[in-house]
Amino acid sequence: MKCIVLCGGYAKRLWPLTKITPKPLLDINGRPLLDIILGKLRDIPEITEIVVSTNTLFAQQFQAWCNEQGKDDRLKLVIEPTKEENEKFGTIAGLQYVIESCHIDEDCIVIAGDNLFDYRLEDFIAYYSQKRAPVLAVFDIKDRTKAQIYGIATIDTHQRVVDFIEKPANPPSTLAASCCYLFPRDVLPLFSVYLKEGNRKDSPGFFIDWLRRRRDVYAFVFDGHWFDIGDFESLEKARAFMKTVQ
Repeated sequence: MKCIVLCGGYAKRLWPLTKITPKPLLDINGRPLLDIILGKLRDIPEITEIVVSTNTLFAQQFQAWCNEQGKDDRLKLVIEPTKEENEKFGTIAGLQYVIESCHIDEDCIVIAGDNLFDYRLEDFIAYYSQKRAPVLAVFDIKDRTKAQIYGIATIDTHQRVVDFIEKPANPPSTLAASCCYLFPRDVLPLFSVYLKEGNRKDSPGFFIDWLRRRRDVYAFVFDGHWFDIGDFESLEKARAFMKTVQ
């Protein structure tokens, strides 16, 4: 099993802070956010490679971060050839770039580098092992107004995704996708198919909606805490939460 950590964005909503520091390397009470994610991944022996994907603008900072991790044969850095917001690949095209560049042909976990959560990835993988189908981690935010800014899943009694909408004006549920996915190896070639059809390159929820029309996709509904660090308010909430658990 491989893992791709997506860190290729430019985080405009956190400018000017993220003009000089990439969001996944922002300080969360003395630790880069990416350290927290990596700590969870390192505990999983099934993961044979952890690919961190970023852009040319922040390549040196991520290389320095990789060097600080010490000897870790599983850790690899992939650089997208973009330097500014208007050049970015978009999440789905960026993911396809990594799959092709690294010749990934195994089951694959995909996690956003700005994703702070406290559920056990071991439980997520165990759930996938039961379903043997694409799985996304979703969190019930219990607020339909807040749900308007997320990708929202609707599931049936078997937790199969029966609908998925990005940033709906009238959310059909409050189950927000947390940008943590586990795809079987036979799904990976479908990213290329999706993009060749001319579908949207950004926001992975568009791919999930396309995919669930073609095969079963399941939701891993987790409890606890989740922070989608996209603005200054969510960043400070994440920092406050981490003070309570450190």
